[in-house]
Amino acid sequence: MPTQPVPDAARAHAEDLGAFVTASPSSYHAAAEIARRAESAGFTRLDEAAAWDLAAGGRYVVVRDGAAIAVVVPPSADATTPFTILGTHTDSPGFKLKPRPTTGRANWVQAGVEVYGGPLLNSWLDRELELAGRVVTKDGVEHLVRTGPFARIPQLAVHLDRSVNDGMALDKQRHTQPVFGLGDVADADVLAALAATADPSTGSGESAGVDPADVLGYDVVVADTQPPRAFGAGEALWASGRLDNLLSTHAALAALLDADPAALTGVGVLAAFDHEEIGSGSRSGAAGPFLEDVLRRVSAGLGAGDEERHRAFAASLCVSSDVGHAVHPNYPERHDPANHPVAGGGPILKINANQRYATDAHGAARWQAACAAAGVPSQEFVSNNTIPCGSTIGPITATRLGIRVVDVGAAILSMHSARELTAVVDPWYLSRAMGAVLVG
Repeated sequence: MPTQPVPDAARAHAEDLGAFVTASPSSYHAAAEIARRAESAGFTRLDEAAAWDLAAGGRYVVVRDGAAIAVVVPPSADATTPFTILGTHTDSPGFKLKPRPTTGRANWVQAGVEVYGGPLLNSWLDRELELAGRVVTKDGVEHLVRTGPFARIPQLAVHLDRSVNDGMALDKQRHTQPVFGLGDVADADVLAALAATADPSTGSGESAGVDPADVLGYDVVVADTQPPRAFGAGEALWASGRLDNLLSTHAALAALLDADPAALTGVGVLAAFDHEEIGSGSRSGAAGPFLEDVLRRVSAGLGAGDEERHRAFAASLCVSSDVGHAVHPNYPERHDPANHPVAGGGPILKINANQRYATDAHGAARWQAACAAAGVPSQEFVSNNTIPCGSTIGPITATRLGIRVVDVGAAILSMHSARELTAVVDPWYLSRAMGAVLVG
């Protein structure tokens, strides 16, 4: 058993994270869930195509495709009040449905998919998967869709490849197409299965489902359907799909919703971007204009011109949060020999000499002070010099806006697997530290 029990608050946070992940099989569902939770907490939903009537003391949320931004304006805010931004992303590596998606052979009906980002391909084999995302009908209305358990990428039996345990090599085209039925391909239709699940809450219909012939566009991904859960000695471990990066998104949202607007030292912002796993270059990604558009409109609502907005940005901070690598017990040589982030050890501060992470001395000091104020442990992450690290929205946000950024996260194992692993306490620690940043 663990030497220290898991606090009840950490368990409650993890269970709510599980509910958030379950509600978010795609980035579009994640953005909708952020908006739903924010509106339930009293936030006002904003339409980008409409005029915004913003005021000090207001709380707002806006969705752009698979991204969402929530804003809490302190009652005392004025034209030069800085922003405290919690930056995350809503997408996860996996697969995306192709055009002409219904395929098959040998009496198996299959869905044609394309690799999205950099998933661990073998981790997706032999799992019950669902298709989820959005469809747009000919009337221009967007509908969320999700099939529930629907498809599976079957692995080749060991009898047909005796060398499989010596090294598996999956062809991204031939070996990753999931099966979802039996019979003649001409009698099957993936889009019909998706259209039948169309969410009426995002359209104008009174009953679920739309006519497949009315579907003119879609953005649909593949998601694992196994529920998140605690397990292990003392149930101190947490396994879930899409921890990268719904763990950070949920932690940031919880921190913002729990924050007392009157206690904020700046305008509190959650910026949950899409498309980080493929470089962030989109209208809803961190390299796009979404965050800047929202910050400019909020500043204008507080009476700011160019001069006041520049002053506000100069005093602002963005905490870019994405999961990071805990030291793997079976591969310790893959990590830096001096810096060993461990599961259960608290949030990680990400540092990279080549600015793959945007942390600098001032940002590091702000983050360490926040962890201390929140009473949570902290640790540093830096890559082994022979294994270049990935990157995050942090450097992109710093470059685009000129706002100081610190890169942080929670330590996990099996990053980019269909099912990832962390400690139950770490998402809670991360959220508490984020909350301290908002008021510190």
